[in-house]
Amino acid sequence: MKKVNKILKKRNKKHANSQNIDLFIKSIFLKRSIFLLVMLLLVLVALVVRLGYIQFVQGNKLSTEAYKQQTKSLVISPKRGIIYDANGKILARSTAVSTISVNPNKIFYSNDTVVSNELLAKKFSELFDLNYDDVFKDLTSKSSVVTVAKKVSLDKSDELKKWLLENDITSGINIDEDTKRSYPYSTLASHLIGFCGSDNQGLEGLESEWDSTLSGTSGRIVTTTDVKHNIISDENEQYVPAENGSDIYLTIDVNVQSTVEKYLKQAVEENKADSGICIIMNPTNGDILSMANYPTFDLNTPFTPNTKDLKKKWNKLSADDQAKEIYAMWRNPAVSNGYEPGSTFKIVTSAIALEENLVGTDSTTFTCNRKIRVGENEISCWAKAAHGTLTLRKALEKSCNPSFVQIGLKIGTNRFYKYLDSFGLRGNTGARVAGEASGYFHDKSKCTSINLATMSFGQRFTITPLQLITTVSSIVNDGKLMQPRIVYKTVNSDTKVTTNLEPIEIRQVISEETSAKVRSMLESVVTDGTGSYASITGYTIGGKSGTSEPPRGKESEGYVASFISVAPIDTPQAICLVILKHPRGHSHQGGTVAAPITSQIMSEVLPYLGISSSASSKNKKDLISLTDVTGKKYSEAVKILKKNGFTVVNQAKTDNYIVSSQYPKAGISLEENSIICLYDENTNTKTVETPNLKGLSLYEVKTKLHELNLNIEIDGSGKAISQDISPGTKVEEGTIISVSFRSSGGGQ
Repeated sequence: MKKVNKILKKRNKKHANSQNIDLFIKSIFLKRSIFLLVMLLLVLVALVVRLGYIQFVQGNKLSTEAYKQQTKSLVISPKRGIIYDANGKILARSTAVSTISVNPNKIFYSNDTVVSNELLAKKFSELFDLNYDDVFKDLTSKSSVVTVAKKVSLDKSDELKKWLLENDITSGINIDEDTKRSYPYSTLASHLIGFCGSDNQGLEGLESEWDSTLSGTSGRIVTTTDVKHNIISDENEQYVPAENGSDIYLTIDVNVQSTVEKYLKQAVEENKADSGICIIMNPTNGDILSMANYPTFDLNTPFTPNTKDLKKKWNKLSADDQAKEIYAMWRNPAVSNGYEPGSTFKIVTSAIALEENLVGTDSTTFTCNRKIRVGENEISCWAKAAHGTLTLRKALEKSCNPSFVQIGLKIGTNRFYKYLDSFGLRGNTGARVAGEASGYFHDKSKCTSINLATMSFGQRFTITPLQLITTVSSIVNDGKLMQPRIVYKTVNSDTKVTTNLEPIEIRQVISEETSAKVRSMLESVVTDGTGSYASITGYTIGGKSGTSEPPRGKESEGYVASFISVAPIDTPQAICLVILKHPRGHSHQGGTVAAPITSQIMSEVLPYLGISSSASSKNKKDLISLTDVTGKKYSEAVKILKKNGFTVVNQAKTDNYIVSSQYPKAGISLEENSIICLYDENTNTKTVETPNLKGLSLYEVKTKLHELNLNIEIDGSGKAISQDISPGTKVEEGTIISVSFRSSGGGQ
């Protein structure tokens, strides 16, 4: 019994222990369950928060990224605009070409046989004039795609297509459409026009300056794609067409430009000069008719050295030096390079002094003793002998430096700088040509007497050729400063809408009276001064020579010889500036070296532009036939005569009458602005004495005759040498005086 109880006690104890273990296990399980439940809840909360963040915070961003992954945008390149000259001749255009590329690991025949890399390399090198080893290296590379040739002409890409077909090559070679900028006239106006890069973006010249107008706006096609980026047909496909670039029309005339470049090249070579520049401008509207530099370069191969010397040393230059030489070759000196204008700037000094009433053309005198002292400095005249006493006209004719030093000091710093700013010489012209620089002058607050003295005759400061011709144009254009214009209209190549860029008058700088006085003196420079070699038979020419010496310490740069020519001098329609840098021929003086070039150029350009010769008025095509206005009311007669271009002088005491007679008589042909005298029946004819015209310029002759109500018939150009009616003879007002002119012979 005791043994049984003992066994039962053990069992009960074991059972109790078992129950305790079960309770313990259950307790642990419960705690773990609670922990897991809490963790699960936390995870769920975190997921909810994350989903909310994704939905509300990152929703737009992720939606955009998904859209990008599921769509494909194809760029449609616009067609670049054409550059035309003033007459519609193409100077720059884009032509269709191809870009050839290969996928080295995907080149197969139609029967899946791998094409020989040697065969392909040979064909590519022969067809596109490439190095065989370089092509073979590309074809055996691990790249997914390799560009073999860019800007390939269509005939060569067509030949490649034919060869691929003949050899059953069906994939791995890509022939993509592209465009290439081409320049039909190669080197013509190269510095002005500029060129494009391989991506058809303008890099230099007008191609760069007007890039936003020429380039247009790219279009695109947006489509839906699957995970493998295959296009899925979708009615929501978006098509945005490209906006092609606009065409631009230049004021440059190909024929004028060709003439200028022909003579400029000849002048540089004959005078052994480093380089040459020529600009022709119409002063009435600011149109640039020609802008040339020599040496030039080929726009179709702009990275090729352009001179024999550069080609000879090219391979010996470092990469950096080659880059510097190429950039220098592209630089447009006519607008980017400052130079000392020398005596051509005396035109500006003269205009300032006249406008400020500080001098008269023929009344005020100056003294030239060969040298003049300014402070501790001595300035010499270019001439070997002293000029003595000179008027302003004679000082300009002889280009006397001491005289202009006296004029400059009389003007003073404040007035001088006021006009520099008014002429726009301390800023750029606004011509919209690439790389335009502005003038460099002494700081006004630090401008000393010697600075002002040298500036008065065009030295120790720099301006660009474009700035000089723009300033002189304003002086001879009745004082009106016009903004230079190189593009006169743009045409939208899609809509054909034309935008005209009208001439812009910036400001009135000097008076018409001052302008007329300066023109008169410029004519004297050609007829009696250092500009005699600029004369042209049959035309009234004005101008000024310039010879600037190199700054101290830079003697190796040499002299700069220049001449600026104006025609016709009484009503200027063309101005020509020629500059030769460092001429090393028979002379370095502008009047001897540069003036003859302006004569050669203008003698061809003026007739081409339709600017009539003033010689032999009897043979001029633009003479106006005088209408008979007798028997008409005075007011009606005036309307008729003025409409025909005549100037009317009323010889009667009233303007309410019937015209009984006129002089000159009807039926003869006269120049524009000729004087017609009208009389009533109660008024007698009026007479005057003919003046002595010998030795006067055309401007002076016209002025003197018109003051006396007399008309002129012109024969020749230069100074008056004879007249058909002797001085002192009494003639009726309106009489035509026939005057013969002849030019007289270079210098500074």
